[in-house]
Amino acid sequence: MHHAEDVVREFLLFRGFTHTLRTFDAELASDHVQGLQVDRIMDLFFTVYIPRFEADKMVNLLAFLNQTFFSPADLEYQSTVRKLDASLKKYYIVYALQKGRPDRIIQFFEHYGDSLLQNGEDWHSWFAIPYVRNPSTDPRFQIYFSKEWLDTLKVSLHNFLCEVFESIRLPALLKLVSKKLEIRALKHNLEQLRLECSHLQAALQCKDDEILHLKSTPGDSSMLENKAASTPPASSADLSMSVKKQHLTEANLVPKTQSRYKDETGKKLQANVDAGLTMSSDIGGSKDYEYSDFDYFEVNVESQETFSGHTSPITRCRFSSTGKNIASASVDGTIRIWASDATASTSRNATIYCGAEILSLEWENRSNRLLLIGTAEHSIKAWNVDAKRVVCDLCTDTTYPRVLDICCSPTDPIFVSAASSDGHRLEGVEGLGYGTLHVWNMRTWKVMNVLPLGEDPPLVTSVCFNHNGKIIAAAATDGMIRLFDMNGCLPITGWPAHDGCGVSCVRFGHNETSIFSLGSDGKVLEWSLHNQGQILQSQDASRFCLSGQGKLPRHEMALGGHGRSLLLTSNLSSSPLYFFDRKSRVYRTLEHSGPITSVDWHPVMPLYLTGSVDHSVRVTKLLHAVNDGL
Repeated sequence: MHHAEDVVREFLLFRGFTHTLRTFDAELASDHVQGLQVDRIMDLFFTVYIPRFEADKMVNLLAFLNQTFFSPADLEYQSTVRKLDASLKKYYIVYALQKGRPDRIIQFFEHYGDSLLQNGEDWHSWFAIPYVRNPSTDPRFQIYFSKEWLDTLKVSLHNFLCEVFESIRLPALLKLVSKKLEIRALKHNLEQLRLECSHLQAALQCKDDEILHLKSTPGDSSMLENKAASTPPASSADLSMSVKKQHLTEANLVPKTQSRYKDETGKKLQANVDAGLTMSSDIGGSKDYEYSDFDYFEVNVESQETFSGHTSPITRCRFSSTGKNIASASVDGTIRIWASDATASTSRNATIYCGAEILSLEWENRSNRLLLIGTAEHSIKAWNVDAKRVVCDLCTDTTYPRVLDICCSPTDPIFVSAASSDGHRLEGVEGLGYGTLHVWNMRTWKVMNVLPLGEDPPLVTSVCFNHNGKIIAAAATDGMIRLFDMNGCLPITGWPAHDGCGVSCVRFGHNETSIFSLGSDGKVLEWSLHNQGQILQSQDASRFCLSGQGKLPRHEMALGGHGRSLLLTSNLSSSPLYFFDRKSRVYRTLEHSGPITSVDWHPVMPLYLTGSVDHSVRVTKLLHAVNDGL
């Protein structure tokens, strides 16, 4: 629907119909049916019109729906329509009684009494309800005051609207848009199949070369026969994995000084890497790998694009939920929104001046239209990328002015903000200050709840939701990881993650059975969510992201490639890039000219994002062999 509306806007602008365009936008703003989105229509009834006693708007919306969508429906729907219409109006009356507003009921009957009597429903007894002493216990009205009746009404209305909207005939424009999206999906699937085919062809060629090599080696013919007899036929998946592994070991483990050349030293380098990758300890079933300096080979990439519009160090940079846009923020309070692909539309590109240091950025996941901005001066701003304006400017608690992190729920219109005190009074853990966690409603733009952190609340550095938005994890300077249940906004559990130091970042694993933490000691730990306290693996990245004692840990990490790759920020000009396969491997990114302060992964493509003190933001695309081979 939104894409079709954008197409109409584009056409009207192309034809110069500006007056029609203004009328079109005005009617969209007052759209009764909210773009045929059932949830938004439900919100109008139960969170706007009825709670505000806006009976006129409620009745008008019912009449509009009945005239536009319900009348042409099948005759079997008509009785359902009448029952739902009457039930909504009865709930309005019940709600007014519960809130102690009998005057609203009398006013409602004065306006709509005649039409109610003409509908054929038994409304006579309802005209006396304002004067009944305890209507909630009266047998005639008792059921309407129960929670079960209200829940049934909401479910019935929701399901009925869904069924009606799904059965209406789509206009030609929406059919065209739908067909375009279908073609795009088919092209994407075709490209994936082509890649798989090329991998299988390369794997087959690899096996043919191996057979020729064994045949050409004297005395090995019997070995070849024995090998062929003892080895079961390889499946296409085995062949694909074989060629992917070969791509990794021979093509992409090339040191920076030789990254543009292919020579015979590749296999020797790989042998050195495999020799240098040693297991140092086994703690609780975890794997802790150590890498010597020569092991950090520069990852091989397909392309890299640099955005250089900032004039101060980058603090945060993020891909949008679709990956089409990038938001980057700098110390001077400037935010820039870019198109991630140079060939894509730049209609959303913008420069925003906030007048304060930007500490956190987050794209809203559901509509992909809102960018949330957390500042160092008790403010959270919501920027609409289509309207190109701030649609909401929230003032946070002045006791906790620094909004260090923001995370939006993947399923619900809420977000969580982690804010801290200024820390000038040397209070809290290591004198870094105290922290707080607020849960915000993105429909009312008000605080819904405050997550409990204890009497001396530690400073929370990082928050993240799990895949269904039911659990949120929080990392803090006291070294603890805390999990909260978002249904009741209550703590579930918590454990000390990094001994004697704070946790700077926390992320849920891709399979939702583990959680990653990055400590100020520079260690990355993967924790089991099934066995609390069990470390699944450990990586030492202290060479890159060790935080100083008494300093706020601000390093972050990003998971990509379906949870198989991990990218960290760095005190150096390049960052560590981990790949998790049968054994962990580490590379380093292409260099900036200064430390790397922010990282992110594209949601679906093998692209990663790096922001640096050198004022630049870079988008790097990995080779398919690197991305698919792990």
